[in-house]
Amino acid sequence: MDQSRTKPHVWDFRNCAVVVAHPSEETLWAGGTILLHPESKWTVVAVSGKNGPVTAERFDRAMDALGASGLRGEVPDTTDHSFRAARQLQKAILDLLPVARFDLVITHGPWEEYTRHRNHEDVGKAVFALWENDMLLTRQVWRFAYEDGGGKYLPRFVPDADQVRWLPEQTWKRKYEILTDIYGYSPDSFEAKTTPRQESFWCFVRQR
Repeated sequence: MDQSRTKPHVWDFRNCAVVVAHPSEETLWAGGTILLHPESKWTVVAVSGKNGPVTAERFDRAMDALGASGLRGEVPDTTDHSFRAARQLQKAILDLLPVARFDLVITHGPWEEYTRHRNHEDVGKAVFALWENDMLLTRQVWRFAYEDGGGKYLPRFVPDADQVRWLPEQTWKRKYEILTDIYGYSPDSFEAKTTPRQESFWCFVRQR
């Protein structure tokens, strides 16, 4: 399967998934997009969700607020980035997803979202590899497009990304409330201070 970049202008995705390394990342990087499209069915997979500090109760409440179904995995963060570890991560993602066919899958970018959390990169690569090998069927894959200047500033949206979504004020406030009131991040936390008002993605489409 070949892929090419695309700049979608019309939302026509019915069954969507967001695959992230940890709970709250779906809200931080794509929460506005989820909230703006309640007509779509959303599934959120947090690959390392059960091993982190976010409780099941907070995660479930966040999913309710987003109008999504959520699943948490048990894959630990690791320094093992070998081929074998990558294959194990791919299997874990497939095992978590309730189905293997979607209209859209959103996941981490190839260069992560900030400097540096390699496990984010690993999850994004695993999703892309599953798609390339026809083990995960989806019309498009969107990858988070944010950067922090090599750690010089808080993550920002990439202006020339394929898709840049400027969030209405009420949508941004709801996203911020999910991160602070539900997930429990303090106003001076990295997550709260980062909360993007613009969500940006690199977008890829299937070409056969």
